[in-house]
Amino acid sequence: MSEKQNMIYGRNAVTEAIRAEAGIEKIIIQKNIEGEGRKIFALAKKAKIPVQPVPRFVLDKETGGAAHQGVAAYVTEYEYTDLAAMLGAAREAGEPPFLVLLDGIEDPQNLGAILRSCEGAGVHGVLIPKHRAASVNGTVMKVSAGAAAFVRVARITNAAATLKELQEKGLWVFGLDMGGAPYREADYGGSGGVCLVVGSEGGGISRLVRESCDFLVRIPMHGRVGSLNASNAAAVVLFEIASRPRA
Repeated sequence: MSEKQNMIYGRNAVTEAIRAEAGIEKIIIQKNIEGEGRKIFALAKKAKIPVQPVPRFVLDKETGGAAHQGVAAYVTEYEYTDLAAMLGAAREAGEPPFLVLLDGIEDPQNLGAILRSCEGAGVHGVLIPKHRAASVNGTVMKVSAGAAAFVRVARITNAAATLKELQEKGLWVFGLDMGGAPYREADYGGSGGVCLVVGSEGGGISRLVRESCDFLVRIPMHGRVGSLNASNAAAVVLFEIASRPRA
């Protein structure tokens, strides 16, 4: 599918984008839609967002044949933030910074799933590379069930340099790596904050990024499969960190 970067689709993704006031310009909705679709129609009208009922084939064409569930929205380009805004959000909440750096996640499905977990775990921001990595698009919004509209995402040019900057600001950097210690044995406490590094789907964390981490952690596996995929592994460790008391 040749996906349009300025379109999101799917009922949950569009609903959450409306609630997040995520720059929706217009919504197209399948004619005579019922159930949740009618609720989205009413929510959009209340938010004063133009809604255009269209035949299903128009939605199929505009979304490139994606699973749109009868609704799609044209949005302004996703607005990335920066590291300062993430740290500021943590400060305003009176919490130690809780960040995630993704080292080369290329699959939008994985990025969407990770953003959904980040939103649920209370992460203050996600850092992604500008090059050779997935960006926030319609697929990411749909897979994240709209959570991407609420998560701060910043694009960075150099992961190792960014980690050094975080360490200078007092954050401890934990990398998910097969050679690390069991993740439940790690101490994620401290007032400086935490940054979790998640590597790419195939190669894991790159060498320079691995060497930049303060600690490496792994998820012990008890079956025949050697590891979880990137999004599942991230979710496991994210919620472990979220469950720990952090000063």
